[in-house]
Amino acid sequence: MEVRSLGLDGVVEIVPIKRGDDRGFFSETYNAKIMSDRGLPQIFVQDNHSYSAARGVLRGLHYQLPPKAQDKLVRVVRGAILDVAVDIRTSSPTFGHWVALELSADKWNQIFVPKGFAHGFITLTGHTEVLYKVTDFYSPAHDRSVRFDDPQIAIDWRLPQSEIQLSEKDKNAPLLAKADMFD
Repeated sequence: MEVRSLGLDGVVEIVPIKRGDDRGFFSETYNAKIMSDRGLPQIFVQDNHSYSAARGVLRGLHYQLPPKAQDKLVRVVRGAILDVAVDIRTSSPTFGHWVALELSADKWNQIFVPKGFAHGFITLTGHTEVLYKVTDFYSPAHDRSVRFDDPQIAIDWRLPQSEIQLSEKDKNAPLLAKADMFD
């Protein structure tokens, strides 16, 4: 399993080894020992699975406040996404900075997004399925979001805004300057 930093503290790409033959393939997509050796959390308490029928579905930017903050381990099992992590730790020198990584079933890569980062993704293909593990349970009382198109963050989502499909929650998310943050 290859692990490489993406330039923001704690955000890493993980590429599991995939062994195949004419019957198919086998891949170890999670290993607690490797996570521990790399200083990453080993205990995940909930698995989430999302399906997006169309290209341009944007989910995010989401996070949970402490004490229910979540680390996330995200992978794509069908299709492709542009996955984005935004540093929302006000005491961080990279506050408001973001990093993006294309995840796809073909690339067989994953992203680890630590607590203190808002997370979102946009589907680059139709019929995309995303699986992600989290280190704490969903808590509506701690659930927060930031606008996907906040000019202070200025994320390049790679698609024209006219092609982006959002939930009502994401359409009405506050700008970073008005959102509840991590200290």
